[in-house]
Amino acid sequence: MRPRTLLALLLVVPLVDALFLIVVATRLGWPATVALVVLTAVLGMLLLRAEGRATLARIQRKLARGAPPTDELLDGGLLIAAGAFLLTPGLVTDAVGFLLALPLSRVPIRLALKKYVVVPYIEKETDGFLSGNVYIGGFPNDGEGGFSMGGGFPGGGPDGGPDGFAGGDGDGGAAGGADSGGAAADDDVVDVDFTVEEEERKGTD
Repeated sequence: MRPRTLLALLLVVPLVDALFLIVVATRLGWPATVALVVLTAVLGMLLLRAEGRATLARIQRKLARGAPPTDELLDGGLLIAAGAFLLTPGLVTDAVGFLLALPLSRVPIRLALKKYVVVPYIEKETDGFLSGNVYIGGFPNDGEGGFSMGGGFPGGGPDGGPDGFAGGDGDGGAAGGADSGGAAADDDVVDVDFTVEEEERKGTD
């Protein structure tokens, strides 16, 4: 609700309430009107006390089951607003307070508040996460655009490996490198041994 609309309601409601009190007082008289205002306020506060305890008990039961007490919290907010209206002197404000306090009239108000105020606000703040109307197109290049989850080169390594490594996977490439290095080392040792033996033969001859 916009601030201007809220300010207009705060100014209009007391004015309408005062005019209605004047009309009722001209019919019933001021003593009866004042007694009626006091009686409605007392009855409203007793009703609010009973409804507040019942709402608190429902909140505790839902929390014990591990369920979110969404409706009960909305009922609590409506009961707080009803108390503010009932404490305000006037018959119109008392009528609004009774509408917010009585369960038969509070439930439709709560449903309308959830549908037209709470849900749209959460949808706006979460960008559609509540109803699931979020962007589900994925990230760019994650489908047919060639997005690679394995790292390295998108189309495989320069030597044909899937992740840019030679010899297929990492273990095979490492093993192949170890085998080729071991073979080269063996050739060097053989060459050295052969040279030493040739020198010994030449020395004996």
